[in-house]
Amino acid sequence: MNTPTPVDPLRQVKALLRATSGHFLEMFDFILFGFYASHIAKAFFPASSEFASLMLTFATFGAGFLMRPLGGIILGGYIDRVGRRKGLIVTLMMMAIATLIIAFTPGYASIGVLAPLLVLIGRLLQGFSAGAELGGVAVYLAEMATPGHKGFYVAWQSVAQQIGVIIAALLGYAINAWMAPDVISAWGWRIPFGIGCLMVPFLFLIRRSLEESDEFLARRTRPGTRDIFVQLGSHIGVVLTGILLVSMTNVSFYLLAVYTPTFGDKVLRLSTAHSLLAALAVGVSNAFWLPIMGALSDRVGRWPVLIGFSALAITTAYPAMLWLIGTPDFAHLLIVSLWLSFLYSGYNGAMYIALAEVMPMEIRTAAFSLAFGVSAAVFGGFTPAIATWLVHVLDNKAAPGIWMSIGAVCGLTASVIFARQMSRRAAGHQSERNAARAVIRS
Repeated sequence: MNTPTPVDPLRQVKALLRATSGHFLEMFDFILFGFYASHIAKAFFPASSEFASLMLTFATFGAGFLMRPLGGIILGGYIDRVGRRKGLIVTLMMMAIATLIIAFTPGYASIGVLAPLLVLIGRLLQGFSAGAELGGVAVYLAEMATPGHKGFYVAWQSVAQQIGVIIAALLGYAINAWMAPDVISAWGWRIPFGIGCLMVPFLFLIRRSLEESDEFLARRTRPGTRDIFVQLGSHIGVVLTGILLVSMTNVSFYLLAVYTPTFGDKVLRLSTAHSLLAALAVGVSNAFWLPIMGALSDRVGRWPVLIGFSALAITTAYPAMLWLIGTPDFAHLLIVSLWLSFLYSGYNGAMYIALAEVMPMEIRTAAFSLAFGVSAAVFGGFTPAIATWLVHVLDNKAAPGIWMSIGAVCGLTASVIFARQMSRRAAGHQSERNAARAVIRS
């Protein structure tokens, strides 16, 4: 009789740290771009109006997401072929180069049109690497998790994102307190990006010690490039439904983590300090709820959690925003942000592991990354620009709540589709087992 291999808690903790370290850097840089959007707009995208300049900046932010599907297929396929460890080291190196470009590119006043072009290249490189980083980490954590705790383990990937949000918000708050606004606009906004560059050697050393997952090592065959494209085509329905599933996550995250400081500053006319504190509170709230919700999905199932929280978002996101603009002060911004954070965390705690579980094992990273990347490109990356546009066009400060509700409708639709498919599949397996037992008895 085979006895299960005992679990080493210290080894599991180290694996979590090594896998999520690079993901922290990815989100740290993404959030900084959103936090300092107005300063980046002045430095690289001077335009005839503040609205036009900010839209150019958010469009550049969103452009990075257009590279994520490509990165998901190419780098995701590379990770499925050569292993999680080697692939995740490559994505970290690409993110580091992109961070250096954005941190040290001179402004438009110094080098002209080359400045926004270099920033755009940095964003595209970030998006290409992020296209597989997220999927690679999620799949790795799902493979190394102990049975019955996969939702809890995979949720720590999102916790790493939130730590990036928290540190970025703390740095932003400190710089806002220590520096005059004109100094921040001139060069102070670059300091957090420079700190991100200083983290790179340490994070690279951590990730180099990442162990390959046992599940990947046990695989006898590895898909080639042609195999990956063929299998992606044969499972296109799963990928398309996965795109809808991720939409709630992408819209909610970038609305809360990236757009909140700009919304508080430019729309509600609150102080920069209050806007950053709200973003900080969201990061702390998310980091608290995500592992709990991942563990809840282990207990009650992925689909009840996903259906319940997407339905809550549909019915409450826009009313909550209306309540906020009725009394646009810091207390109301904080309450609404924490409520939307609870909805996001409840959904996202179950979403990552659910998406990993429905994807075919042989191309799990590529399929996961493609679904997430397309959703990020369509729904997530352009969320700050879409929210800014909706507020401007509809002349409705609560309009970002409409966009979050649309994302939640997509998430609910996909959750119901996947829940029915899983139910039919489970029923089919049960019928096969019953038939086998009947044969044995006869």
